[in-house]
Amino acid sequence: MNDQRVFPCAPGKGVAIKICGIKTAGQAGAIVEAGAQAIGVNFWPRSKRYIAPDAAAEWLRDLSGKVVRVAVFVNPTEDELARVIDSGSIDWLQLHGDESPEFLNQLHRHGWPVFKAMGVKDRSTLSEAESFLGTTLLLDACAPSQYGGSGETMDWSLGAEAVKAMPDRDVILAGGLRPENVAEAVAQVRPRAVDVASGVEESPGVKDLGMVRDFIAAARAGMPQGR
Repeated sequence: MNDQRVFPCAPGKGVAIKICGIKTAGQAGAIVEAGAQAIGVNFWPRSKRYIAPDAAAEWLRDLSGKVVRVAVFVNPTEDELARVIDSGSIDWLQLHGDESPEFLNQLHRHGWPVFKAMGVKDRSTLSEAESFLGTTLLLDACAPSQYGGSGETMDWSLGAEAVKAMPDRDVILAGGLRPENVAEAVAQVRPRAVDVASGVEESPGVKDLGMVRDFIAAARAGMPQGR
């Protein structure tokens, strides 16, 4: 099983930032310069932020070593994932669909860098999370059929429970985060990282770079010292 962390910076250095749904090389570079530790590209064809893997591969390879590159999939096949891994354009696979624990755990047995994203409906979701292997878990709002990027906010109290219950995991908080609420979310949940797509956009897949910078600053201001 791959036991590396998605966000390699050491604990105590504040919350890490992932900006998701990026579609162009120019925006990716600007977001890296703004201080994000990770970027996400959506390879699910039904997403409003979809970009074809081949269309993104070249500029993603150019970002190797500069930022963590995460490919977002919904209910993929192993062959689809293998092609992206073999392209050398990504660092991590994020599974944001209805993938089973057995499927994810099989990928871990391959040694592939993968983590699960879960829409949190209630406390039972946290129990289900224990079935998935991995050092990282992304918690999002529950929005059936949308698989992320809905702009809905999850129950932060459940996020805080997850962080306390799974101290051996890096919990990424997503769902309805924006520059004006992310500091409060971080202070309450104390996640390892936060993930945003719609909350910093002009339109789906087009980021407002001023909002991105405001989001990053606010998220870091919300994390108590020593986390």
